[in-house]
Amino acid sequence: MANLLYQQIEMLSREKHIEPEIVVSAIEDAMVVAARKYYKTEENLRGKFNAETGQVDVFSVLTVVEEVTDPKSEISLADAKKKNPGAEIGTEILTTKPIDVLGRIAAQTAKQVILQKVREAERDTIYNEYHTRVGELVTVIVKRAEGPDLIVDMGRTEARLPKREQSKLETYNIGERLRVVIKMVDRAAKGPQVIVSRGDASLVQRLFEMEVPEIYDGTVQIRFAAREAGERTKVAVMSRDKDVDPVGACVGMKGMRVQSIIRELRGEKIDIIPYSEETVAFAQKALSPAKVTRVQIVDPETKKLEVIVEDSQLSLAIGKKGQNVRLASKLIGWDIDIKSEEEKRREIEEQMTALTAPTTPLTALAGVGPKTIEKIEAAGITNVEKLAGMTPEQLMEIPGIGEKMVDKIYQAVNRFYEGGGEAAATASEAVENTDTLTEDAGTEAGAAGEAGTAEEASAAAHAGEQASEAGVVEAPEDADETAGQGEQARQGEQAPGAEQESEAKNENAGEAESAEGKSDAERPEEAKS
Repeated sequence: MANLLYQQIEMLSREKHIEPEIVVSAIEDAMVVAARKYYKTEENLRGKFNAETGQVDVFSVLTVVEEVTDPKSEISLADAKKKNPGAEIGTEILTTKPIDVLGRIAAQTAKQVILQKVREAERDTIYNEYHTRVGELVTVIVKRAEGPDLIVDMGRTEARLPKREQSKLETYNIGERLRVVIKMVDRAAKGPQVIVSRGDASLVQRLFEMEVPEIYDGTVQIRFAAREAGERTKVAVMSRDKDVDPVGACVGMKGMRVQSIIRELRGEKIDIIPYSEETVAFAQKALSPAKVTRVQIVDPETKKLEVIVEDSQLSLAIGKKGQNVRLASKLIGWDIDIKSEEEKRREIEEQMTALTAPTTPLTALAGVGPKTIEKIEAAGITNVEKLAGMTPEQLMEIPGIGEKMVDKIYQAVNRFYEGGGEAAATASEAVENTDTLTEDAGTEAGAAGEAGTAEEASAAAHAGEQASEAGVVEAPEDADETAGQGEQARQGEQAPGAEQESEAKNENAGEAESAEGKSDAERPEEAKS
């Protein structure tokens, strides 16, 4: 019986890949749990497996002390000597607990404890073995499906192939052999704790190591790899020997090496790119097969690049659904912004237009005081165009600007754009120019009036009569208007009486003009007769 029980323990140990001592310890713990449940005691119990007899004994353990503080686990020296005359301070007194009375319920409890302990020991063994093998290439057999996930057999244990780690274009059958990489080992998982992957970029690296001897011996190194499983992979390689072409070594003669990897990945495209320490050169190569015109580093801290390509190369550089640029960005570790030459040209034109566009100073806003303008300018807003593009919340963030002032500012801006802005400023300038011209004309007319003589006036009258006889009709109102403008320029604002007198003179001049006009009209009649 003893040999049969121990044989069962050894067989279980080999099956679960755990030590026999772990199984024995599980049996001892199970018997202790069953005994405590049966006796309903809180005593310190201990189990002991006898390999010769196959018997599991349960003992109550008491520690010998001078003064007892916990009767459940301690015993005085005097009481200990009654049970064991050789007892001393610190020794343990073992009292056997009968287990033949435990019954069926206790046996079921012991069985559950044994299974739990063995399972925990098995999981610990698997974790200790596989957590150091993450990234290793292994061959597995598809065992069964659990929802979208697959359970695969690794030989010693089962592993899980989740849906997210499967290739998009692959389908799997029960019993099919697959090459996978160990992605991680999850100690807290309820089911299989080893997670394997068919979609990780490390699978491509391991396959290249198997197919390319130069990679296996370290002459050629795979620096980076980016992959979208089932569609495309980009691999950056470099050579430690200047006489060895890294790309040619990976491709092989007539493409034999890379073709075998493509077959393993079931038709997935692979781009092999030479690695470069210079970010600009590396980015140009990473975007292959597209031809890049220019690469510019926009922000080295946040790792942003701007790539310019020809208009015909833009779609090729971006790839299907952005795949090419996305993989290139993963490969080099920088954010890539691709633009065509036409887009870049338009962008530069817009920037130049914005720089050369005229701006209106804040002083052109009617209804906004100088103190408010100073506060706005202190916040870095120096023109009306920039002010109009701000939200009320942004304006209220300026120190000294409240809700009422924000309303005033917006009303002033609206008036400016409705016609009270540049048009009003232009009109005011025109008025100032007109006033200046009027003052100059009045000054000249006044000087001419003061310098005029009676002889000049009579000569002018004589010239007028000669012109009338020749049939030329002069417009006397022009002279009157000029004289009137000069008089107004000299005297400024006239009194109401002066205005009436001026109007009377104009009326007399008008009557004289009509009379002269009539006489001129009659003269041709007389000439005919």
